[in-house]
Amino acid sequence: MIRLALRVRRADAEVVLAELLELAPNGVEETDEGDVVEYAVYGAPGELPALPALEAAAGGALVEIATTEVSDDWFDGWKRFHAPVLVGERLHVRPPWTEPLGAPGVDEIVIDPGQAFGTGAHATTRMCLELLLELEPGGSFADLGCGSGVLAIAAAKLGWEPVAAFDHEAAAVDAARENAAVNGVAVEVARADLRREPLPRADTVAANLLRPLLLAVAERLREPAVAPGHRGASSPPGALVAGGLLRAEAGEAAAAFAAAGLREAQRRESGDWAALLLVCDDRRG
Repeated sequence: MIRLALRVRRADAEVVLAELLELAPNGVEETDEGDVVEYAVYGAPGELPALPALEAAAGGALVEIATTEVSDDWFDGWKRFHAPVLVGERLHVRPPWTEPLGAPGVDEIVIDPGQAFGTGAHATTRMCLELLLELEPGGSFADLGCGSGVLAIAAAKLGWEPVAAFDHEAAAVDAARENAAVNGVAVEVARADLRREPLPRADTVAANLLRPLLLAVAERLREPAVAPGHRGASSPPGALVAGGLLRAEAGEAAAAFAAAGLREAQRRESGDWAALLLVCDDRRG
């Protein structure tokens, strides 16, 4: 078995991931390394994407390409990497091969990481879940850049309704839809380009994205919204949870959202990462 790893600049990671998923539709392993993101695919020789195609997909974002041989038991190691996580003594997020916690008052969220969008153990996702637990559930909820659907599924279990999830990647949309069904919750999942299409709105929004896309969302919050069932023209959400930020980027993101009518209410930090809870004091519309 061969592991083919592609390291790219973090600022361009989302664009590169979209290209890689076209070449490797069965999923890409993702590892954050500060200013660099590593994407890896596994397969037998001859089954992996060709190096010229990978180089073309990464373009100017490419840092390094490396191939290594992995042992036959690599899948067991990969499974150990996706460990369950207990958030706030209320949410137990786990892959399907681990046992339920079985504790009273704890909601189980089962996430299959087969499409490599994570199970909630990453610091950014965990902090977003912690900040969701700080809010009083109610009204509509939108998860922008939903990945595997962890935040949308958690919102549905906590009591938000209706819940919608959006992502630009078709594989993420499929994964989120499947995970919502496994967890028995109603989540409307759709493909959306947050840079170009009308921005989905809701009473509460989660956006666990990288800095460039978060700044674009902050800018677009000033635009009219047309998505059915969500808040209307130029009205910011009552609360927005923003993740995917490095510590050094949190202040810039907070300022961008402040210009859109959302003030920073809380900031969480873990290692190199940060997440923000932003609230609107003037709910218009």
